[in-house]
Amino acid sequence: MLSPQRLVILDRDGVINHDSDDYVKSLAEWIPYPGAIDAIARLSRAGWTVAVATNQSGIARGYYTEATLSEMHAELHRLVAEAGGQIAHIAWCPHGPDDDCLCRKPLPGLLEQVRDTLGLATLSGSWMVGDSLRDLQAGDAMGCRPVLVRSGKGETTLAKHPELTTADSKAHVFKDLGEFADWLLAREG
Repeated sequence: MLSPQRLVILDRDGVINHDSDDYVKSLAEWIPYPGAIDAIARLSRAGWTVAVATNQSGIARGYYTEATLSEMHAELHRLVAEAGGQIAHIAWCPHGPDDDCLCRKPLPGLLEQVRDTLGLATLSGSWMVGDSLRDLQAGDAMGCRPVLVRSGKGETTLAKHPELTTADSKAHVFKDLGEFADWLLAREG
């Protein structure tokens, strides 16, 4: 039975793949970070459930369609499966910042969708990995353990929120998804 303590929820842009201030608008622009696909597959093979929760306001802004997003996510699933792993669910928010939806991070709607889709009662104890404060805030609202990666917008997030690196912070900070996966898997061994 799936346990929230064995669940890792990932933001997408900036954690799994390169982000862009101009948005990732096509499959050609969706470029995974070196080691990210392998990190997901290693977690999956070690018995961790991996899910993704991603804001995709480029849809509301008209930069790309839901069909284009589906192509990117199909490629992500394919690459992870090819590496011997799997992604249990991808939750995505197509809304813009002014749409007053309940799913756009930092609100917890995407994580509630992950919880409900995976049949969990809670996400307390799960890991939420992101490159922005809003990722960590969404995870915090659901009782997730926060992880900030320095890839994507992570360095900018740290510059704006240096408190994330203090001893009082609950957040764990890693260079990238691969380094987090190494650390998490080493804790078990």
